[in-house]
Amino acid sequence: MTALLSRRDRRWALAAVPLTALTGGMLWFFRDPERTPGPGRILSPADGVVQSIDPWPDGRTRVAIFMSPLNVHVNRAPLAGTVTSVKHVSGGFLPAFDKDSDKNERVVWHLDTALGDLELVQIAGAVARRIVPYLEAGAEVARAERIGLIRFGSRVDVYLPEGIAPAVSVGQKTVAGVTGLDRG
Repeated sequence: MTALLSRRDRRWALAAVPLTALTGGMLWFFRDPERTPGPGRILSPADGVVQSIDPWPDGRTRVAIFMSPLNVHVNRAPLAGTVTSVKHVSGGFLPAFDKDSDKNERVVWHLDTALGDLELVQIAGAVARRIVPYLEAGAEVARAERIGLIRFGSRVDVYLPEGIAPAVSVGQKTVAGVTGLDRG
């Protein structure tokens, strides 16, 4: 529209530049590339950087993956299984890299897999204020299948079942549905 208007008045050309850049940025942000699942047993659910790896009191290990606004924000199933629950939890909107972001708005997933219950948590950030789950409880999910989207910067935590050692390290980049998270 601004291109047509700029033919009548050059001032509209100035408006076309930021609008075109914004449109390009939104198309880039909401991209959803096809992926071939990687060889790992448990795959990364998110593109991003491993922010922390923490042992949990119940024997599981939490792998937290921070997604910057430059990463693909479509999240994928780490393992094949059945979605047993998808629960939205209200909360704040601290930056997703903040240690207190555990209290942020989030969606908690539980998958019944060959390795037992697998918990995955999509966490909204300061800019990301919307998590869009694609599946509901009872859905069968394939390994690396798309499960949802977090808009803009955010974090995804995966709780590796007890006895499963992580194969990633803090600071390592991950690719959703491709990077293996465990040593299995």
